[in-house]
Amino acid sequence: MTDILMPALSPTMEEGVLAKWHVKVGDTVKAGDVIAEIETDKATMEVEAVDEGEITDILVAEGSEGVKVNTPIARLKDEGGATAPAPKAEAPEPETAKAGPAKAEPARAETPKPEPAGAGAPKAGPAKGDGERIFASPLARRLAAQAGLDLKSIKGTGPHGRIVKRDVEGAGKGGARPSAAASLAGEPRKVLSLAQMGIPDGSYDLVPLDGMRKAIARRLTDSFRDVPHFPLTIDCEIDGLLAARAKVNALLEKDGIKVSVNDFVIKAGAMALKAVPEANASYSPEGLAMHHNADVAMAVAIDGGLITPIIRKAETKTLSQIATESKDLAKRARDRKLKPEEFQGGTFSVSNLGMFGIQSFASIINEPQGAIMSVGAGEPRPVVKDGQLAVATVMTVTLTCDHRVVDGVIGARFLQVFKAMIEDPVTMLA
Repeated sequence: MTDILMPALSPTMEEGVLAKWHVKVGDTVKAGDVIAEIETDKATMEVEAVDEGEITDILVAEGSEGVKVNTPIARLKDEGGATAPAPKAEAPEPETAKAGPAKAEPARAETPKPEPAGAGAPKAGPAKGDGERIFASPLARRLAAQAGLDLKSIKGTGPHGRIVKRDVEGAGKGGARPSAAASLAGEPRKVLSLAQMGIPDGSYDLVPLDGMRKAIARRLTDSFRDVPHFPLTIDCEIDGLLAARAKVNALLEKDGIKVSVNDFVIKAGAMALKAVPEANASYSPEGLAMHHNADVAMAVAIDGGLITPIIRKAETKTLSQIATESKDLAKRARDRKLKPEEFQGGTFSVSNLGMFGIQSFASIINEPQGAIMSVGAGEPRPVVKDGQLAVATVMTVTLTCDHRVVDGVIGARFLQVFKAMIEDPVTMLA
């Protein structure tokens, strides 16, 4: 017998949504068969069988969210193996999955030997003040933390007295006392219902939050609240860039490559990061991580949210390479076919809304990156040159900086270098 485990689709993944089963109990599978789809906050990945055998148990229901990595999700009887009944795993609440899966290898482990009596009890959680252990599901713990509820005051109704989701929700309605941590930090912000804010039921359609939207809400709220940030804004004249772009595209036309303004921005940003390495850094409690390469993440809007595929070592790549790679990454991002390593781990981000006519804006930092650059539309504006009024194509750029990493002077030096390269693209080739 072999347990098929919830796979870790990225180094930082802790849980995911079991979006869909492609098999049922009694089906026989062979190595390479797609058996399930797992949804993270950014992508949907297909899980393939590694061994041949018969599916004897589905332990986690289709649509279950919050499934922890390495949790058994199904059981496979190998050729000649013996079956044994297996209890259903506690399935968290269902959530709608996204389409467009990419493939990922599953995690698996041999069925463990019988455990001693008492092994069926839930694993111990943090101790109560009197030394007693608290038994609660991961989802219940998260919900209690979000609501500021003390798990010690909640009675569990799950197996072996385990605290589960319904217990936390019931305690919230009944007014369980807030935890000491929540009291010290202040009462959590209470989110009012739409009805409490004067919007009557039936006057709107409610679209459930999927994993991506929840992750965006959580990460950006944390970033905006916890990261001390400030914006720096500068105007760049891009007439020279537009002329250079036309010449570059004429040369690349035979190869079917078209360089965009954003490709120039990525290239200039990467080279500016190398020229001002203090801006290419991340904060951590252990110290400042000074990155060796400029791995530039570009914001791409997709159905239901946003994702940031990464141009690795962008400072080493030509404009044609960046154009080809960015186009491919953007397409696969919209199809939800990116691999985790293609959108995790960048050192700097670029968000461009210029194509929508947005003149200027400030983005929220994508942790743990030290800065993000927001690019507005290039448009004709009046400028003063040699004391005379003239017209130039001007693009406004705003750098949002993590003040723990990038001080004002560092951010200003970065923008100076970036502006010089954007206004005279030949300098990118030096």
